[in-house]
Amino acid sequence: MYLDAEQVSASLPWGALVDALDDIFTRTVHSPVRHHHHLSVPGDPDATLLLMPAWLEGQYLGVKQVNVFPGNNARGEPGLSGHYLLSCARTGRHLAQLDGNELTARRTAAASALAARYLARQDARELLMVGAGRMGRRLIPAHRAVRPIERVRVWDIREASAAALVEVLHAEGVDAEVVPAAGLAEAAGQADIISCATLSRDPLIRGEWLTPGTHLDLVGSFTPFMREADDEVMRRGAVFVDTRAGALSETGDLIDPIARGVIAEADILADFPDLCEGRHAGRLALADPEGAITVFKSVGASVEDLAAAVLAYERGRD
Repeated sequence: MYLDAEQVSASLPWGALVDALDDIFTRTVHSPVRHHHHLSVPGDPDATLLLMPAWLEGQYLGVKQVNVFPGNNARGEPGLSGHYLLSCARTGRHLAQLDGNELTARRTAAASALAARYLARQDARELLMVGAGRMGRRLIPAHRAVRPIERVRVWDIREASAAALVEVLHAEGVDAEVVPAAGLAEAAGQADIISCATLSRDPLIRGEWLTPGTHLDLVGSFTPFMREADDEVMRRGAVFVDTRAGALSETGDLIDPIARGVIAEADILADFPDLCEGRHAGRLALADPEGAITVFKSVGASVEDLAAAVLAYERGRD
């Protein structure tokens, strides 16, 4: 079976995908640290091969291959491509190949929605989307699948990009508007949920802007040199992550404030295994559930890829 990007998208409706992620974190999944390999490319910058395996014993075995070829940019070709291979973990038989780019984008957005299920207020109605790119277009419907979002506001460093996304949302019947370049602070102060998906190296969201009850979803900052939120966000917020090992080693949003003593590793209250297995009740377990500011930082995990691939395969097979 081969599922292209469009088929992967159709096979992973938001509600079912969020439920699949919720389930996978309650199960025993083997997920070794991803492999990095560097390749020489004649006449081009070096390329990188990333391999991310995960398996459920006796059930499913999956591996995502990501090829990063920076030299493609000069030729007008994508610099990154991803593929996912799913096999039977009892016989080793190949079951499916799936487009890895769409699989990754959808499971990433669904992970944010899963976090919002545990951490955002039940009555959250206004979403601020910071970043109008590929992920922003998926994060909005993912959040709307778990909370009664009535209005979406979009901010991007390029206002034209925000306007283009708002136009798409209007066509889908969503009440949406562009936040002007200078209006981020005001919009952040009014939002119930703020979702950030940018490539920023410097903080965009400041803790002083946030009002009680806000949930902040941080998707960008996937290297130690990237930041989307400042130290005051981490100081004020109740911090949660997808996986502790990944978050503590990969994102500047945590590495920087921990290194400077702003917060400690112990200030991370819970990760997905804690939340999904019921060891922590998320917002409901906080001292002030209505007024608490919650912060979720994701970096992604191979178990999420496996959950999405299995769901797409089983729905496609049926």
